[in-house]
Amino acid sequence: MLDFVQFLTSASVVTFMLLFVRVSTLFVFMPFFSSEIISVTVKSAVAFYMTLFFYPLVPTVAFELTPSNVMAAVIMETLFGFSVGIILRFAFAALQYAGEQIAFVMGFSMATSIDPQTAQSSPMISQFLNTVAILFFLIFDGHHLILLFMSNSLSTISLGGFLLSDSYLESIMAEMANLFVMGFSLAFPILALSLLSDIIFGMIMKTMPSFNLLVIGFPAKIAVSFVVLIAVVGSMMAVFKSEFLRTFNLLGGM
Repeated sequence: MLDFVQFLTSASVVTFMLLFVRVSTLFVFMPFFSSEIISVTVKSAVAFYMTLFFYPLVPTVAFELTPSNVMAAVIMETLFGFSVGIILRFAFAALQYAGEQIAFVMGFSMATSIDPQTAQSSPMISQFLNTVAILFFLIFDGHHLILLFMSNSLSTISLGGFLLSDSYLESIMAEMANLFVMGFSLAFPILALSLLSDIIFGMIMKTMPSFNLLVIGFPAKIAVSFVVLIAVVGSMMAVFKSEFLRTFNLLGGM
């Protein structure tokens, strides 16, 4: 009993609280763990368990325990989870953007539904790619890498010691610009095929005025797009994996 009471000091309580804030915010913003399918109760329970697991590895906070310092430390821990989570989510966002571009050229822009992962409306193609990416993410143990990052961050960035420096902001802006380039690159095979089919159908309509584009052209374009999507989805997941690991290594370097 006395061993437990000696941990109820102000410094120990603040250390536990800041550690819980770091772990919970990482769960809120990290890929897979932030899924809307997982209930808040489960997320809170897992965050509390991980806090108990990591607590022996964390040294007690050394700053002065004033209300302003504690509040500033909580804000810094929240910013840490947000900045890390948003960088790692760019790989998933690139697939989302690619799916929207593919759905647009296939004429499926209106075929939307609520994505259970994000609780937002998105095209079916984007949801398909996002679901495959989640499964691929679990296959190469991306969720284990995130837990490993949590553990390593405790030894490199002290609780309450994170600062949103210019390097973080520049990295976020660079990854945001790379998001659109990567998304367009992933969708390029189908976009190029769609442009080529439009040119072919236009030439056919010039030589054969009786050719009905709505009855023959659009279904053929959709069928060929699906065939190409099935053929390149494996390569898209390989690019997704390399992009995620690149951003993960970028965080380690930062």
